[in-house]
Amino acid sequence: MSRFPSIDTARLRLRPIELSDAAALHAALSDPVTMHWWSSAPRTSLAETEAYVRVNVEEKTWRCWAITERGDDHALGWVNLSERRAAVFEVGYILVPQVRGRGIAAEAVSGVIDRMFADGARRIFADVDPDNAASVGLLERLGFRLEGRLREEWETHIGVRDTLLYGLLRREWRS
Repeated sequence: MSRFPSIDTARLRLRPIELSDAAALHAALSDPVTMHWWSSAPRTSLAETEAYVRVNVEEKTWRCWAITERGDDHALGWVNLSERRAAVFEVGYILVPQVRGRGIAAEAVSGVIDRMFADGARRIFADVDPDNAASVGLLERLGFRLEGRLREEWETHIGVRDTLLYGLLRREWRS
């Protein structure tokens, strides 16, 4: 039995991530464009991707859902959620390059937000590189509000980077 339930949306099924998803997710985790704004460099081998996915499978302090299309169990990306304080969660997401631009990230993240607010979360937040226009746009379309900028917050494979904090409160969410 999984640690947390699957989530169904109009087109998608989000289910607990499995180590067997590593091969499908390697398309995202090894892609320099996808990983440019990530806090770590692209994976250079499937073995590195498997090790990274294993952390998401085994970690007990967060939930990581593989994004799949209904009727097809092939992982297209993931949404993960970490409880930072009681009823306060940080969300993150990634998609394989082949499915970007189809609204999959918005639908998947919305599904997770719906579930978490229904289950009692009061706040969900994300941190994003200020130059990651696609992710900033997604968060803003979903109703997240810019709450602040942390200067030189992350040391990443592309250098020391600022981060923007976006937050969404349950009472602000429009499913």
